[in-house]
Amino acid sequence: MNRTYELMFIVRPDMTEEDLDKLIGTLQGVVPPTGGNVQRVDKMGKRRLAYTVRRFHEGIYVLMIIEGGGAVIHELERRLRVTEPVIKFLTVRVDEEQKRLDKIKQLRDSKKKVSAQPIAPAAAAEAPAAPAAEAPATA
Repeated sequence: MNRTYELMFIVRPDMTEEDLDKLIGTLQGVVPPTGGNVQRVDKMGKRRLAYTVRRFHEGIYVLMIIEGGGAVIHELERRLRVTEPVIKFLTVRVDEEQKRLDKIKQLRDSKKKVSAQPIAPAAAAEAPAAPAAEAPATA
């Protein structure tokens, strides 16, 4: 079963651009043989860390969007653990959240369509009369 994951990792700030590209290429090469595919890779650049990690105050952030099964993520995380320049990583499954957001968007769109339709003049005149007819008579 293919699921969508976001894998963000932080590498040392003194890593060269060529080494970073080589690391990303290596990680991208692991995904297809294990039954997944890389949808997108974003190099977010050097940023300040919220707290010191392995004596580093800055790091280069990289975000990978990956589609695949648990074996893909297991292998990627194993490689990230043993890769020296990687100082931190986090994997988050986002497909369930995406389904929930799509469902909310669909619900909002359907409400917009209903409220966007103008009320016909004949239906507007009959609308106040209908609730009066439904009200129970008090004796």
